[in-house]
Amino acid sequence: MLILLFNYLIMKYLPIDSQLFIENRQRLIQHLEPNSMVVLHSNDIMPTNADGTMKYVQNSDLFYLTGIDQEESILVLFPDFPDENFREILFVRATNEEIAIWEGHKYTKDEATQTSGIQKVLWVSQFERTLYTLMTQAEHVYLNTNEHLRADIQVPTRDARFIKWCQEHYPLHSYRRLAPIMHKLRAIKSVGEVELLQTACNITKEAFDRVLRFVKPGVMEYEIEAEYLHEFVRNRSRGFAYEPIVASGGNACVLHYIENNDRCNDGELLLMDVGAEYANYNADMTRTIPVNGRFTDRHKAVYNAVLRVQKEAMGLLRPGNTIKEYHKEVGKIMESELIGLGLLDREEVKNQDEKQPLYKQYFMHGTSHHLGLDVHDVGNVYQKFQPGMVFTVEPGIYIRDENLGIRLENNVVIRENDVYDLMRNIPIEAEEIETLMNEK
Repeated sequence: MLILLFNYLIMKYLPIDSQLFIENRQRLIQHLEPNSMVVLHSNDIMPTNADGTMKYVQNSDLFYLTGIDQEESILVLFPDFPDENFREILFVRATNEEIAIWEGHKYTKDEATQTSGIQKVLWVSQFERTLYTLMTQAEHVYLNTNEHLRADIQVPTRDARFIKWCQEHYPLHSYRRLAPIMHKLRAIKSVGEVELLQTACNITKEAFDRVLRFVKPGVMEYEIEAEYLHEFVRNRSRGFAYEPIVASGGNACVLHYIENNDRCNDGELLLMDVGAEYANYNADMTRTIPVNGRFTDRHKAVYNAVLRVQKEAMGLLRPGNTIKEYHKEVGKIMESELIGLGLLDREEVKNQDEKQPLYKQYFMHGTSHHLGLDVHDVGNVYQKFQPGMVFTVEPGIYIRDENLGIRLENNVVIRENDVYDLMRNIPIEAEEIETLMNEK
């Protein structure tokens, strides 16, 4: 009951069974060298201007292992430490009456235990002295870094600052990278994680249904953004999983268009790349709809071509395949569709430079990426597909000369013999979209 009350007080999302985090830690421990210690820090609260701060987002690795959704938190694992009471330690920020008045409720030690399943909870002020005791017995120390292939790190994180401090204070220990292990573990989603992702997708569906009833000629892109946000938040989401793209007409040909400040005009298509966050897990959906509720023949031809590519791409997400081979095969499927639409010449495709395929004139981005605690979730791109991996499937065709951009995106879980579509209930067929938009 206490954990239930705590989540209602401080978190929008419903309580998560601590067994999820207990099992995640157990999987990590199996990959450590003997006599090793792991140290992970929470993210910083980032400043804006004056005394402002950004919305807090927890370090994904720390959340994966603890479920703790609060700043100034530290996890230490030392499975071989002689005293079993110190093999798992969670450090959280000590609270007081003044903090409670200004910032609200923070974790008590009991609440941190109930959330994470970690029995030993100490205040952060006890960290350095406790670390010294542990370091006297440790041989290897695993420290965390952001090694995402797309990461562009300009500001040192709390983890990065600790690495520098730790190596200065304990220079003779053997240090190890934690990131490769976390990438391997987080790429395979457990049943509990898939359920959280499904909730994020379900919330996204509710918002899309709302938008289908709202869109008409003359509405502004930002009004549509507001409709999504309303439905996300009222369903316990923190909001958008990423900056939303609400792009009408030619704006849809700008892949990362986020201004969302244009008018939606009669006869145009509207591309919406949006997703809800739920309990730090993320949905990532794209739908393209006619502003006036009816596709033209040209729109429908291109739309159905994209949809066919998506369906065939899902069939390629099978255990044993790799991202590189998968994208190569999807490219061939897209070539065929673009030839059918009259956008590519069959003979020119036959004689093209394989390193610069012609289809990239109209389909410039990849088809799939890992999805989970991060929208572009961690995972080794050279690792073969395995059951439990969650991917987006998002082909698109962008014809700038026609101010026409169409992308369709679903989120799927790879299984032994097929994929499970987490967005199977979100309308996607052109006729279904038209029917729903024209219901009275």
